[in-house]
Amino acid sequence: MPFWFSSVGPTPSAFASDPGRFRLVGMPTVAFLLLATGCTDPVNSSSRGQNALLNLQCSIPRGEIFDGGVPVDGIPALNNPTFVEVGDPDIRYLDETTQFLDPRVVGIQVDGHPYAIPHNILWWHEVVNLDLADGTQLAVSYCPLTGSALVFDREGIGGVEMGVSGLIFRNNLILFDRNAQRSLFPQMMHSARCGPADGLRLEMFPAIDMRWSRWRNLHPDTRVVSGDTGIDRDYTRYPYGNYEQSRELLFPQDVPGPDEEIRPMKERILGIPSLDTPGAGGVAVPFGELELAEDQGVAAVYVESPQGKALVLWDGAARGAMAFRSRTEDDGPVELMAVDGRFLDRETGSEWTVDGRAVAGSLTGATLEAISDSYVAFWFAWKAFHPDTEIWTF
Repeated sequence: MPFWFSSVGPTPSAFASDPGRFRLVGMPTVAFLLLATGCTDPVNSSSRGQNALLNLQCSIPRGEIFDGGVPVDGIPALNNPTFVEVGDPDIRYLDETTQFLDPRVVGIQVDGHPYAIPHNILWWHEVVNLDLADGTQLAVSYCPLTGSALVFDREGIGGVEMGVSGLIFRNNLILFDRNAQRSLFPQMMHSARCGPADGLRLEMFPAIDMRWSRWRNLHPDTRVVSGDTGIDRDYTRYPYGNYEQSRELLFPQDVPGPDEEIRPMKERILGIPSLDTPGAGGVAVPFGELELAEDQGVAAVYVESPQGKALVLWDGAARGAMAFRSRTEDDGPVELMAVDGRFLDRETGSEWTVDGRAVAGSLTGATLEAISDSYVAFWFAWKAFHPDTEIWTF
């Protein structure tokens, strides 16, 4: 399959004067990526890379919007896939994954019911639309290029499904809504930035991005997306080569060179954004710093954030973190600490989980109030979308 690269702004050659600050993945890797995502007829699918949604009026710099080389819906979002129980043969892909021994999942809890949407599914589909029994309508999204996992409440767009536009902004997935007049939603801006809905903010739904083995242990009754999606994909295989281990990016972006890095470029961080000035500030809590704070594998730290003091819980075995306010959903104040590998609250000694549930002691059944706008991403991506971010250090 031929490789092509299309942009409405600068081309890769515009960045070649400073190769230490930017590198583009080699053509064979990108060609493989496009083949893996199902682009089989590039001439007919998007007019040799000219995406059908590029004519929308945008409030973000058009020079930073790139055509990813696949057409609208060329990466097919999943709509209400089948969920199965732990142990079902249709989730054997999680045990057979070739590159990651313990794959990551996006975990959510809806009306007390846990659901896991594995990265294995999201590598190939990037968006999973869910219409759940209690009426909750979500779009679970993951961008493999920025490592960002965000779950959106679709109520703000009338419950319509979201899809993958085939466009990229700062290496980040751009979603689109399926309204008659489509709009574009850069994932990490969680709002429309092109089209008639420009400026519309998407509310986020609390989620945790963590390893499958720990989610399964925490939630043995979890439901998991079946590998029988009706779409021919190999969910045991990560289609991006060594992307997570390299400094390479697929699309042009100005990033610090190795000697200028404050944090490793693709280190995962838990970011808490500013709501008053979206995109400007926020605080990044690096996984590496949370490792330093561990007490027998877990950490409970308090972070000053634009949304007030945040409690961040970290589980080292899960490689997962989640941010909460220092109170339960019933508005009861609580102060947690890490003791002997467990999360305990100071007043009652009740035991809590990394995803904010009291599972032992007098507060059993209580849940912490999550900061739903917080999410995990690679450091370089968080910094690009939150240039004035602070970094929490232990």
